[in-house]
Formats: sequence, structure tokens, C-alpha cells
Amino acid sequence: MARHSKLQKQVLNLYKQFLRAARGKPGFLPLIQDEFHKNSQIPRSDVMHIEYLLRRGWRQLDLLRDSNTVQVTAFTSYNPPTDRGTQTTKDST
Repeated sequence: MARHSKLQKQVLNLYKQFLRAARGKPGFLPLIQDEFHKNSQIPRSDVMHIEYLLRRGWRQLDLLRDSNTVQVTAFTSYNPPTDRGTQTTKDST
């Protein structure tokens, strides 16, 4: 079996910490598993992106560990539709 790199060990440690923190919080486990599964598709050579996600993950873990955390919400960007072709102009008669 191949040995894990230092970065891989950090990711596995973060995952274990998330699983431990999610034990007492219903509904968090599937979200954690989905997020890690989604990010497992990132190439190992993309070290900068993985390190960024690790830092972000540790901050999120601190929030999850907070006793006041009872729910997860996600912010998504909203881009309202624009009608560029149907602009109305006021005609002066």
C-alpha cells in the first residue's frame, strides 16, 4: 500500500474531525460526505486549490464545533436575468 503524502494526511485528518464534530448535529453528515466526495475529483497536482480548501475546511469545522450551530445554509450567487434585446426607450412625440 502506498504511503500518503503530507497533504493527503491533512485532508484525511480534517475529514475525521468533521465526522466527529457532526455526531451530535443531525443533518450534517450527508453534507460533509457530499462535499468531500465532490472535492475528491480535484487532481492531486492542484496543490494550491487543495490547500485553499483545507484552510476553508478548518474554518468551517470551527463553526460546526460551535455549540450555537444548529443548521447549515449555503450562499449561492444569484445572477438576475437581463433582457438586453428588449430595452424600452421613451419616444418623444
